[in-house]
Amino acid sequence: MTGMTDRLHTLLAPGRTRALAGFALAAVLLFAVAPVLLSPFRLSLLAKFLCLAMVAVGIGLAWGRGGLLTLGQGVYFGLGAYLMAMHLKLADAGPGGVPDFMSLYGTGEVPWWWEPMRSPAATVLLIVLVPAALAGLLGWAVFTRRVRGAYFAILSQALAAAFAILLIGQQQTTGGTNGLNGFRAFFGYDLTDPVNQRMLYLIAAGVLLLMVLVARQLMVSRFGELLVAVRDAEDRVRFLGYNPAAVKTVAYVVAAVMAAVGGALFVPIVGIISPADVGVVPSIGFLVGVAIGGRATLLGPVLGSIAVSWAQTSISEQFPSGWIYFQGALFIVVIAFLPGGLASLVRRRRRRDSAASPPAPELEERPA
Repeated sequence: MTGMTDRLHTLLAPGRTRALAGFALAAVLLFAVAPVLLSPFRLSLLAKFLCLAMVAVGIGLAWGRGGLLTLGQGVYFGLGAYLMAMHLKLADAGPGGVPDFMSLYGTGEVPWWWEPMRSPAATVLLIVLVPAALAGLLGWAVFTRRVRGAYFAILSQALAAAFAILLIGQQQTTGGTNGLNGFRAFFGYDLTDPVNQRMLYLIAAGVLLLMVLVARQLMVSRFGELLVAVRDAEDRVRFLGYNPAAVKTVAYVVAAVMAAVGGALFVPIVGIISPADVGVVPSIGFLVGVAIGGRATLLGPVLGSIAVSWAQTSISEQFPSGWIYFQGALFIVVIAFLPGGLASLVRRRRRRDSAASPPAPELEERPA
């Protein structure tokens, strides 16, 4: 009976109750409200924003909790996107077929490293394993040498720039600056069918919610506490017998996999992937949304990323050349006056309300 009571108290704890309520509200908004209120075009646009928000979830874990300023998430977003795009191009070409751009720009033969993407199962596995392996090797090599702070940020940004340059130079195998586009089907489903487009939106919404659940579980677990400790006092954690490099590497790998999955879903929803979507500028754009929403919170990165993406689309429609200036000004204002992002306003409000509320009266004990 006591164990059941303890589990009930744990389940109804204020933090967990708010998290469950927020998750339920998000599920209702994404699965019930948005498909009814939004037009097919706006719903597809929201699906694109959700894919970008998946990258933000990983950045929030790595940067907000671990202090890893990841300026190169475009690399892992691009890896997942290009792997999915390769599969879609091969599927459109048919068994043993050659993608159209290879016949136009290349030798008319499929490179050997494209062949595994003919299999849907192999493609899904590679979307997870390739970014995880790259992030694991890079993270372990960097963190064991105690590279941190601005040095790690510059290194990750240089990786994104090199990746974009590599893609541009491979016209025959990656499409060069044009990228890969013109997809007709997604695992056998016609991408021009509105029903299948809605299905892609629902998949993106479900995957995003699943990532948020995974991120929350990591944050409240012992690993999350250790990650925060490494961020705040790495040397003390090392003296206690833990390996900070291993903790950072795990967080970096999780963020990379989330970015890759977001990129993989981005391709069939948007219909194109190019070096312009994976370079330095997009990588910084991922970071801006997280900073504005609140990097140290659970939902702040998601809401900030969606808000920034929506603002970019809305402002670009009215002022095509004005968005980049607005984005820079907004980022400077938030970093200067709200280092914790817009989520810090909510925390300040709660503290003020708690301080203003009168303490509960103490019950006087009466003698027996």
